[in-house]
Amino acid sequence: MTVYIDTNVALTMFKPTHRNHALFLAWASGRFAWAVATDILLEYEEIMTRLGSAAYAEQAMRTVTVIGSLRSGSLIHVSPAYRFHTIPADADDDKFADCAIAAHADYVITEDRDFRPLAGAGFKPQPITPEEFIARHLVGHAAP
Repeated sequence: MTVYIDTNVALTMFKPTHRNHALFLAWASGRFAWAVATDILLEYEEIMTRLGSAAYAEQAMRTVTVIGSLRSGSLIHVSPAYRFHTIPADADDDKFADCAIAAHADYVITEDRDFRPLAGAGFKPQPITPEEFIARHLVGHAAP
């Protein structure tokens, strides 16, 4: 299974005390692949630095790089060549939807309501909250 993790979720999933940390643990153990693009990784780092600290952002990005290198197929880098214009409420979010679509992701894990137009729009990735994803795909399911 492949997912795109929206910035609002990625910000918290590296914190061991946050409920979204279950996503990090599942990804790190190979339960799903994470779709990213270079500009999205840069945005993650920028927002983590601004809202957290440079040290937090550096550690999180280093962790992503190491796990992505060690666990083949865990990090899927895409470079969308087409703009799908699926997020009318916030055109800035289109690059994230484009990444998910280009990676043939199953889900966009997000707390952002702007991704709702993806639901039933004919594209494979469907928006899902972190809580829903954890309940449907992680709780009670054994790791590979």
